[in-house]
Amino acid sequence: MVQISTSEYKIVPLKKAARELLGYPHPRRVPRGVYAEQAIGISTDEIGRARDSGVRFLRNVFPLLDLGFDRSRCLEYLDERGFGETVKSACVGCPFHGNAGWRWVRDNDPDGWTEAVEFDRAIRYGYPHATRQGQELRGQYFLHRSCQPLDQVDLDAPVKSRSKKHLRLITTDSAHGVEEDGDPDGCSPWSCRSGEPVTATEHGHRERAA
Repeated sequence: MVQISTSEYKIVPLKKAARELLGYPHPRRVPRGVYAEQAIGISTDEIGRARDSGVRFLRNVFPLLDLGFDRSRCLEYLDERGFGETVKSACVGCPFHGNAGWRWVRDNDPDGWTEAVEFDRAIRYGYPHATRQGQELRGQYFLHRSCQPLDQVDLDAPVKSRSKKHLRLITTDSAHGVEEDGDPDGCSPWSCRSGEPVTATEHGHRERAA
């Protein structure tokens, strides 16, 4: 399966932006001792996802870990300060969105919805780098777990998967409403949500973040 990688869509662009902010765009060498600090919102219940940036000029810090905040404490903190309706953070084109997430983007972020629909169309027949690397592309690719074009999905109706693989993925955590709410794990600039890998099916693929 061809994957959209966290590295290409998050880490590499962030490193590039850090270089530019520091005034040393590639291929200029960033001097030793010069670095940008990047705060990442990983909570204590996701501590295994905290990691170094891997480069000298970008240092990751984790303020929620320093505070000892888990996800429930984060929600309490927001609610105490009048931000209880704050939505979960995620990339606009994140394939882990459930219907509720997609509805929110559609109804509250028209520019984001347009971007997501365009991205969904762009990946339909595969990942451009794969063909250049000689990898065979099979089936079609979709952001929505129903394997339908995003702008044609009835986001107010229950998701109907086109394969047993997708159906199993959607219903494994039915008690928490995965179909409606999406993958329950969090998301950050340095680590995408977790979740069960999805492989090729007879009817197509769903892209998953690596």
